[in-house]
Amino acid sequence: MDALMDLEHRMFATDRLSPRSLRHLLHAPTAEVLVAEADGRFAGTAIVLFRAGSRLARLYSVAVAPHMGGRGIASLLLDAAEDRARARKCRAIRLEVHETNHRAISRYHKSGYREFGRYPTYYEDGGDALRFEKPIARKAPGSRVRNP
Repeated sequence: MDALMDLEHRMFATDRLSPRSLRHLLHAPTAEVLVAEADGRFAGTAIVLFRAGSRLARLYSVAVAPHMGGRGIASLLLDAAEDRARARKCRAIRLEVHETNHRAISRYHKSGYREFGRYPTYYEDGGDALRFEKPIARKAPGSRVRNP
């Protein structure tokens, strides 16, 4: 919990999860909090939300510890989030990203996400959110899944 909250405060200047919200997500049946480790150290996290009766998953948050940047952790977390959505029989995964977060936007494009909309003044700082979606295809039998 401490490592997750520390990362939340280091990575996000606004729109941060509160400790209470994070505790709720850790125990909610409609959420999965994924944690990545590398070299025995905390490397990052992704939070995926699910809604009963919906075939859409929502990637709520992805954060990679600064000392772990450039090691492919974000890609591994995205793959794991997609695997969780696939396991819950979702047909697609959606997310919002701040319009100025160019690194994340580039990662989403490279990972096959397509921009399909915008929420004006979505974030606390007044910034717009770009909306992305990726279809979740079923994995072929015998294909390997990479998890953090």
